[in-house]
Amino acid sequence: MSTTFTMVGGEGPNSYQQHSKHQGALLEASKERINEAISTKLDIDFTSGLISIADFGCSTGPNTFAAVQTVIDAVEHKYQKDIEFQVFFNDSSNNDFNTLFRALPPARRYFATGVPGSFFGRVLPKNSYHVGVASFALHFVSKIPKGVRERHSPVWNKDIHCTGFSKEVANLYLDQYKIDVGSLLNARAQELVSGGLLLFLGHCLPNGVQMSETVNGMMIDIIGFSLNEIAKKGLIDQEKLDAFKLPVYLAHADELKRIIENNKCFRTEVFEKISHSKEEYQLDSDYLTLAFKVTVGGSVASYFGEDVMEKTYEIVKEKTEELLPQIANAKPGMQYLIVLRKT
Repeated sequence: MSTTFTMVGGEGPNSYQQHSKHQGALLEASKERINEAISTKLDIDFTSGLISIADFGCSTGPNTFAAVQTVIDAVEHKYQKDIEFQVFFNDSSNNDFNTLFRALPPARRYFATGVPGSFFGRVLPKNSYHVGVASFALHFVSKIPKGVRERHSPVWNKDIHCTGFSKEVANLYLDQYKIDVGSLLNARAQELVSGGLLLFLGHCLPNGVQMSETVNGMMIDIIGFSLNEIAKKGLIDQEKLDAFKLPVYLAHADELKRIIENNKCFRTEVFEKISHSKEEYQLDSDYLTLAFKVTVGGSVASYFGEDVMEKTYEIVKEKTEELLPQIANAKPGMQYLIVLRKT
């Protein structure tokens, strides 16, 4: 059974829609640079008067709507003319598109279309949009590397994610990541018009920092610990837990740069670290538990069931409270804005 990674859907108090301000803060901090990039680097011919935008990994909002509006405002400012907009919202087929479309801004000035499918491959026709954007979507792999899930394998990973401390495991994840980001960029290069822009907002690791030295890694380690506690109580099968691995790889900044540079379809216009007041998580056990429930909790629930997920996060909260002093000393991650132009 493979592990999927989908944000918790719906509009309830424990949904991603209600708890994604941490991710949204990066967009707010990047607006000026996005406006500048679109103003100076977008180089397209749109005689039809229609500009198309694609958001990859849209989830359920509201961040996707803010990202799309940021692009629309920047394009309108650049061209100073009446423009019609078409927006494609893409995410995996198990994304909660119903919640997404119920939440569409009533005053929007664009036509909206949902496009389910994995963005590691083509999801739209050739030359079908002018600007693509993806927020917190460039840290996934399409599959867990071979051997990592099998307990008797020499490269079995006892942790539920790539902590960075096992070089052999990290290299396997990096190899898969290179393949997947290469496929993603090749697919986008086919879909994007010549001179169009691809914007990535997200997080990676500063060079020399390992995943489990950051808050993200520490919290996922706590989730793994909590699942093991659930297994000790006999509520889940240990063998099934041993095979549970999150399809996540946070690259180091230089790794990500090299992967992009090796793809000859795009010119890198911007690759910048974005620093802002809200980039670090609040040091509060309730906040941290919920933040990692609306993101990682969906994977736990889809693999082990909703009841197990709820019991797991009861332990997560207790363990997070206990480890707050260590979490307070975590090494910072890195948030970025990347702007690529199709050559």
